[in-house]
Amino acid sequence: MIEALRNAWRLPDVRNKLLITGLILVVYQFAAHVPVVGVNPSALEALFASQQSGLLGVLNLLSGGAVRNFSVMANGVYPYITASIIFQLLIPLVPALEAIQKEPGGQEKIQRYTYYLAIPMALLQAIGQIQIFNVLGGRPIIDGFGSDLLLTASVLVTMTAGTMFAIWLGELITEQGIGNGLSIIIFAGIVAQAPSSLVQLLTSGTQPALYNLLLFIVIVVVSVVVIVYIYEGVRRVPVQYGKRVRGRRQYGGGTTHIPLKVNAVGMIPLIFAQSFITFPAIIANLFPPGPVGDMITQTFGNHQGLAYWLTFFLMVVGFTFLYTDIMVQQQNLAENLQRNGGFIPGIRPGKRTQEYIVRVTRRITLIGALFLGVIAVVPGIVDLINRLLFPLETVGTASNAAQVLSGSGLIIVVGVVIDTMRQIEAQLVMRNYEGFMG
Repeated sequence: MIEALRNAWRLPDVRNKLLITGLILVVYQFAAHVPVVGVNPSALEALFASQQSGLLGVLNLLSGGAVRNFSVMANGVYPYITASIIFQLLIPLVPALEAIQKEPGGQEKIQRYTYYLAIPMALLQAIGQIQIFNVLGGRPIIDGFGSDLLLTASVLVTMTAGTMFAIWLGELITEQGIGNGLSIIIFAGIVAQAPSSLVQLLTSGTQPALYNLLLFIVIVVVSVVVIVYIYEGVRRVPVQYGKRVRGRRQYGGGTTHIPLKVNAVGMIPLIFAQSFITFPAIIANLFPPGPVGDMITQTFGNHQGLAYWLTFFLMVVGFTFLYTDIMVQQQNLAENLQRNGGFIPGIRPGKRTQEYIVRVTRRITLIGALFLGVIAVVPGIVDLINRLLFPLETVGTASNAAQVLSGSGLIIVVGVVIDTMRQIEAQLVMRNYEGFMG
């Protein structure tokens, strides 16, 4: 593996891709430290001192650490992710969108529509985010927001521009660098917060530091092993190609397989669920205070309690099935097999083959979906363990760190690392170097 990484660094074009990726991440981190005009640093510091987890942690995660500074990048790529979710749900339901997607250049049109939808979503998130921070902190983080028209417009325009800039940087990484740009940005934000979260885990809270450290190590080691095992799990569906004779030569007749992955969609459902579950709290704070809004903010804003973790688990499982079905439909495996003379032994080509592939995919996806759901609620499980072991003490410190360093954060890190390593390996194989993924 070390030799393969050295080979990747020796290749000028691969080295340039790695350097471009690193440079863009540095630019993003610089932008993440440019505060929004009018922000009150003392109010923001007091807010994070009193609310160290929950909604603030998730928003900070998705923004790559920009929320803690309430910078122009505080929205992160979350509005774009929400817009993507909306279109993913609408395409199977709206025939016009489905027709656009199937026509030549249709995917680019859907992508452009997603960018357009991300703009109003960024405006909504900026307003909701400021309002919910005011509620959680007990005082405005931007004095005059809402009453001063010029200040309000400046804040909304700069935060929306920051979102589009973050999206552009992510697309730039995808095109010119290595890996999926938006995932890389979220990955960098998680890694950047890891040291401070670990220090907080060991120095704060009422549990013994040794207990927190051992619990952290166990969570990370077990999670990484299980994540890699499930992530690499494959169900091989056999495929036979018919023999064709042209003149004196015989073509085809070989046997191969279709690799259907247990977790075919990686960490995308987790990112979707993390993004979507913040939406109720943000929307609730767009309206005047009330008992319903307070309950929603308490449940989905603090990210604690059985209702929140059960909702999060179900959302992760649901998004896994939804995204897997969409991906299988887009691949048109049955149609491609029939066009190339291939068939699954014992299954008629065409519609029967498609139904068989969908049935097998959903069966193995159940394992992957439950796995993602359990990994996502690891902080809740840790918090429950702490409450059982330390019933008279204030708990939550270990689960706070687990929320960033394991669970959804850890699977995003592992998933991004594996995807990036595969892309580097593909670059090496193209140039006759030996890869390292095996």
